Amino acid sequence: MRLVFMGTSEFAVPSLRNLILSGFDIPLVVTQPDRPAKRGRKLTPPPVKVLAEEYGIPLIQPESIRTPDFAGEIERREPKVIVVVAYGKILPENILGIPPLGCINVHGSLLPAYRGAAPVQRALMAGEKMVGVTTMYMDKTMDTGDIILQRAIDLTGDEDYGETIHRLSGIGADLLLETLEQVEWGINPRIPQDHSRATYAPPLTAEDELIKWEMKSRNIRDQIRGLSPEPGAYTWLNGDKLKIFKAQVVETETAGLPGEVVRLMPDEGFVVKAGQGALLVLEVQRAGRKRISAAEFLRGSRLREGDRLGG
Repeated sequence: MRLVFMGTSEFAVPSLRNLILSGFDIPLVVTQPDRPAKRGRKLTPPPVKVLAEEYGIPLIQPESIRTPDFAGEIERREPKVIVVVAYGKILPENILGIPPLGCINVHGSLLPAYRGAAPVQRALMAGEKMVGVTTMYMDKTMDTGDIILQRAIDLTGDEDYGETIHRLSGIGADLLLETLEQVEWGINPRIPQDHSRATYAPPLTAEDELIKWEMKSRNIRDQIRGLSPEPGAYTWLNGDKLKIFKAQVVETETAGLPGEVVRLMPDEGFVVKAGQGALLVLEVQRAGRKRISAAEFLRGSRLREGDRLGG
């Protein structure tokens, strides 16, 4: 089957690799332009670009996909299908109408739950016990098209975003191959979404990253794991930003004010009081420093019981 692949982030890499190794005819890969990396602001290629160049696949990186030139690039390749995985932009109607077998998206949620840009982070931050991947036909609005296949996985409650997205990217890659086989043979299901059950996963904001110690300890723990390793949940300590990447709920009730360091555990970390319950902080990062264990942080800091974290 001849297809055009559109993708950008690391989540899309296993899908593209599976397609290449399975012998699909891929005359073009479309990915976003190189962007400055967070550190050093050096222009950095998207992971999909790196893989496409490794296999010598023609590649374009348009700033806009709403131009006649872009539509012409796609039409000239005569794809049967356009596959979209974590590309980062909504396809316009003129592109959706090009491939005779449709445009197929791999989305990191069990639609209609968590439509939008940050489905995995939002699901983890909400404390969901199950996540998954959906393949669907794309239409003119975001993540509303008919479902083809879905696959779900259970969570223990300890997984962070990095671990979960890695696992889901592999599941999505396998599900994509199964989907394309069924689409090619015309035997795939096409299930309309129940829009009344839709929930949304908007892009993360700086406000989402700030820990509010007045929340329940379990909610804070889920916020931390949903944002780890990127972009990281953070708090303030003596006017300096402190990111927290790993924490455990302390089940026993602890006295103190929200954000107060109530116990130092030199071999493990430190316990912080929440609005309800407390958290044992296990991994942190100070601004401009590397990520370290909270035990190591304690050895190099002047943190004391009674100190307050927060704004």
